[in-house]
Amino acid sequence: MNTAVPFEFPETRRWRELYQTAILELDSAELSTRIAKAENVIVQRARELFGQSGDHIEEQWNLDDAMRALRALRSTLKRDFHAKAS
Repeated sequence: MNTAVPFEFPETRRWRELYQTAILELDSAELSTRIAKAENVIVQRARELFGQSGDHIEEQWNLDDAMRALRALRSTLKRDFHAKAS
């Protein structure tokens, strides 16, 4: 059985770490900030990949999936905020 951890470039690790931090945040006061930070670094990474040659389709798909999840999380956060305000 191969239990080796796959190699991950630092650029990839950074956006993944911020994404995971955002989706695992339990403090609603911090959640919006965490989402914004993750979105910013994901957009930055997508721009980097756009300017690079080579096949980065898998990471691009992962970036798209992460952005969709963050948008859904932000939408839920806004809905919860409006429900509490009512």
